[in-house]
Amino acid sequence: MNLYTRTGDSGKTSIIGGRVDKDHLRVEAYGTIDEANSFVGQAMTLLTDSQFEDIYNELERIQHELFDCGGDLAVVKEKYPYKTTENMVTFLEERIDHYVKEAPALERFILPGGSPAAAAIHLARTVTRRAERCTVTLQKEAEINNIVLTYLNRLSDYFFAVSRVINYRLGINDVEYERSALVFKNKSSKAEGEK
Repeated sequence: MNLYTRTGDSGKTSIIGGRVDKDHLRVEAYGTIDEANSFVGQAMTLLTDSQFEDIYNELERIQHELFDCGGDLAVVKEKYPYKTTENMVTFLEERIDHYVKEAPALERFILPGGSPAAAAIHLARTVTRRAERCTVTLQKEAEINNIVLTYLNRLSDYFFAVSRVINYRLGINDVEYERSALVFKNKSSKAEGEK
């Protein structure tokens, strides 16, 4: 198997159903998803301890799903079925809810960091946000699987929740942004304020 084909030497690349410039919006979107996936892989190398087995297994699943998202964005002809589904979004929402309950309550923005693993997850989170922005731009120009956009939005929330749980399990406190207003209100305080 040859890793190089020379077909991209003129600045074009193949997508599912055609060829486009390598700086095309579609390529930028799925390329940024690939970048996020690489940061997920880096984070996984820091989460091999048994206390993170659940998170590690979820991240491996997410790596496969990110390939699905990238593949869906590379489709320009509808004869290929999309792979990204609502069930994938639902799974992320369930895990977010689980991790929000595990970590301490949060009221203010926090600084990305803490442990090396949490910092790596924050990198994956911010690149996922960029992938989401690229996908929004692509959506204005072309038909896409809209569930990819929802998935990326939810995934960045998942990464935020997981980064906090990683630090919590390691006994490392998140550092609050010192000039942050109160931006996260837990449901119990809101309910009490409304009485």
